[in-house]
Amino acid sequence: MEFCVFTEPQQGFSYAEQRAFAQASERLGFDGYFRSDHYMRMGAGSPLPGPTDAWTTLAGLAVETSHIRLGTLVSSATHRQPAILAIQAAQVDAMSGGRVELGLGTGWFEAEHRAYGIPFPAKRFGMLEEQLEIITGLWAAEGGYSFSGRHYTLADAPALPKPVQSHVPVIVGGGGPTRTPAIAARFASEFNIGFQPEDVIAEKFAGVRAACEAAARDPETLKLSVALPTIVGDDEAALSRRAEAIGRDGGAVRADDVIAGLPGEVVEKVARLQALGAERVYFQLMDLRDLAHLELLGAEVLPHLRDL
Repeated sequence: MEFCVFTEPQQGFSYAEQRAFAQASERLGFDGYFRSDHYMRMGAGSPLPGPTDAWTTLAGLAVETSHIRLGTLVSSATHRQPAILAIQAAQVDAMSGGRVELGLGTGWFEAEHRAYGIPFPAKRFGMLEEQLEIITGLWAAEGGYSFSGRHYTLADAPALPKPVQSHVPVIVGGGGPTRTPAIAARFASEFNIGFQPEDVIAEKFAGVRAACEAAARDPETLKLSVALPTIVGDDEAALSRRAEAIGRDGGAVRADDVIAGLPGEVVEKVARLQALGAERVYFQLMDLRDLAHLELLGAEVLPHLRDL
């Protein structure tokens, strides 16, 4: 299995804090450092110091880390033109020496779009599908690339630069019953389901496997992953304190749709996710100033997960 750190910097964290967290993640042996693609804080609390752009951040981290995988979980199809995103991701891939992964989704945070003047159409799956076709098409094209769709038109694009990797991993995720699995089966290297209890995770994994079979794709070629909020403590007091620090009930932190508990409980939870078919787990850590939390996860949990 693979184990990645997943962060939400829009909740009030600077680039310097993200850099420290990513570098610590690499030092502790995690496989990847991923961040969200949002420009506005969600929920109560101070938005300071203000948002950071996902791909600008990843460009910085590409030159300030050496081997950890870097990516978005997930970029929003509403935030960028697909040809521009293809250039950005390919450039960061080159800057990192071939460590980039592209997570792409429809986008959902309507208030964020209103705040920044970003169009937010009611129907976005068509945009997502065309973006995935364009981005992967630009990376694969030999010579120029053209595309004519409902949402985007490209005429003789140079299809440059190319990523360093021969195949940049593409992550598609979500809980939709039909369109999302079909899109993942067509374009994705990895299918991700987040923030769901174990029975729903099992159902969504079965659904995307069926979509692969319907598309004449071997389901074994699609990596399955889970992203869940993660709260770990070396005792009950620390566990409650960390839950309360991110706005959760410290007395009821354990639930089926989170990874929470003492180190041994976290290992048991991940083992259950593996039994459901998960090949990668994203630990969503909300407080980037709590480096001790990351250290605990890396020192007391990660070594035992490697034995699963």
